[in-house]
Amino acid sequence: MTIKTISELVPVLQTAIGPMILISGLGLLLLTMTNRLSRLIDRSRELLDESDKLFGVDRARIDREIDVLWRRARYVRSAILLAVASCLGAATLIILLFLTSLMHFEVPLLVSTVFIVSMICLIASLVLFLFDINLTLSALRIEFEGHQEKH
Repeated sequence: MTIKTISELVPVLQTAIGPMILISGLGLLLLTMTNRLSRLIDRSRELLDESDKLFGVDRARIDREIDVLWRRARYVRSAILLAVASCLGAATLIILLFLTSLMHFEVPLLVSTVFIVSMICLIASLVLFLFDINLTLSALRIEFEGHQEKH
């Protein structure tokens, strides 16, 4: 038995709106995260170029800042991967909702599991994003220390 009218499809479309909104929000989150990763990479390259010309205390300060940027980049990369996994889970959920409606088979455990895993990935992604934001202050502190030593 399959869906024969649009009116039978409307409830499925209404149910699929939630995951679609999640995908839209995740897109904005991914845009933010990829921009942060880009800035981290650019800043790391600048510091690496600068460190080649320095010795002693200045070189050690740059190396400490690069270490912090490296940790931040790893956090952001992991956050991006988890946000993408969450987005893929939401897209899979939409497909499952349509398939269960079109094919008239019930898999509530599968639908629930996909939703829960998607939300866990989103939560983990946001936690890692917070770790990156907290580390931002560490890199800034190192930079301030370098400016204070010069003045």
